[in-house]
Amino acid sequence: MTGARRRTARGAAVAAAVLLGGMIPGAQAASGVQEIDAELAYTCDLPEGGQPVKVEITAKIPESGHAEQVIQPEDVGLDVTLSEEASAGLAAAGAATVRAEARLSVDVAQGDQHARTEWIGTTAEPVPVPEAGDLTLSTTGGVPYVKPGVPGDLSFKAADLSVDLAVKKADGAPAEPPTTSLTCVLEADQETTLATVGVDGGAETPTPGPSASDEWPDGDEGQGEAAAPEVGTRAKEPVPASAPPCVGNTADDLEMVTYVAGYANVTKLDAANKFPPACARIHTYPGEPVMEYPYLHVYLNAAIVLDYKGKPQLPPSTGTFLTFGFMPTTATLEMTQIPPKANSPQDRNVVSHNIIDLSAGGASKTTTTVDLDFVLRLYDVKVNGVALDVGKNCRTERPFRLSLNGLGTWDAENGDQGYTVVTGGTLTGSVTIPPFKGCGAGEDLDAIFTASLSGTPGFVKQTQGAPCTPSGAADAMCTPDHQPVEIPEPTR
Repeated sequence: MTGARRRTARGAAVAAAVLLGGMIPGAQAASGVQEIDAELAYTCDLPEGGQPVKVEITAKIPESGHAEQVIQPEDVGLDVTLSEEASAGLAAAGAATVRAEARLSVDVAQGDQHARTEWIGTTAEPVPVPEAGDLTLSTTGGVPYVKPGVPGDLSFKAADLSVDLAVKKADGAPAEPPTTSLTCVLEADQETTLATVGVDGGAETPTPGPSASDEWPDGDEGQGEAAAPEVGTRAKEPVPASAPPCVGNTADDLEMVTYVAGYANVTKLDAANKFPPACARIHTYPGEPVMEYPYLHVYLNAAIVLDYKGKPQLPPSTGTFLTFGFMPTTATLEMTQIPPKANSPQDRNVVSHNIIDLSAGGASKTTTTVDLDFVLRLYDVKVNGVALDVGKNCRTERPFRLSLNGLGTWDAENGDQGYTVVTGGTLTGSVTIPPFKGCGAGEDLDAIFTASLSGTPGFVKQTQGAPCTPSGAADAMCTPDHQPVEIPEPTR
């Protein structure tokens, strides 16, 4: 796992140095436009197992530009084609139509300097699931600008892909499960460069300054070169909200701190609740290597405990739903974690299994499971704008478990893809909410909230930022006061 951290520290440090900003219309300068039309093959995790998925990427991008001026890709389309077997799996689950959001990670680079941007496309209308054959989901959307700081060729290279599917039955009711999240990795031996833009100095050529890599522990990389290209936010995408304090312990060699954020579906209400960035402390335990040549298995255990103002919980989140399908209800949700028992075998709610293929240049696959136990409390409830007194102890009658899973890969050509504890990424899973008790000040409201929220598994998608190791010398993922640099934005 230490090797994985070293491989990704450089790219993550550059990405963290990227400045977030709004769209800057009319700022790009180019002599012409080149059209991207590429088809790439991915393998995606579906309930039926790994399935081939084709992605056609189209876009228009300037042929050339100037340093310190914006380059804006336009007319971006991501057409995702699921195999006949995957489409049949959706149909067998009762799906009649599908909506999709495709998220393509794109690496932008000048020389040895890299940053990562994300091209996001959504379907305009629900797509019918065919009775036979492949299922193609055509998505479009706005994408971030890129602003190179210095002259030199700027390349755009496709990386990992994720696809969120929202499926419904013929009668419009959600299918089971109502949402499916696909984590996809590129198949080998493909040309992934989408475009190269020639960048000149314009009227004034900026003098290269110190790069982010000047502070990296491995001082033999990137010394004296210019900073990474600047990446803006997606069109109409808000800058992430400020995150709560998350200061790491410099005296603990085994602790990392990170931010997590995400969405949780409330299945009965056909809605989702957003959880803003939260601080999480990760205490790692020594890895356990097992050699089965040519495979080296490395097992990593860790304990994750949330930290919000000194309490093991997520920041309170306010959500608005249509209770019983028509009544607007607003409530503040407080998710308090039941921490794993310290200094015991149960103090390990994270299990990661890394399989390294020594015969394939160290290519690896990592599967991670995270189990978190919570109690959910509701307060500040309003029904149709009118306050409803639910008391101070309206909560689930017992703790419940949120189980999350992540998949990560690494190879020499594509680098890190997906999720690992030490690099961050996206985790998905589900949760079943227990009945409520203690709801109501003058009347018993337990049955109302139990009927509205409890039971049926809800889909959960959490994004973990790259962790900060406070005890590490010059850890590029830490601020000077030992907090994580990377703050993830919740995504559905």
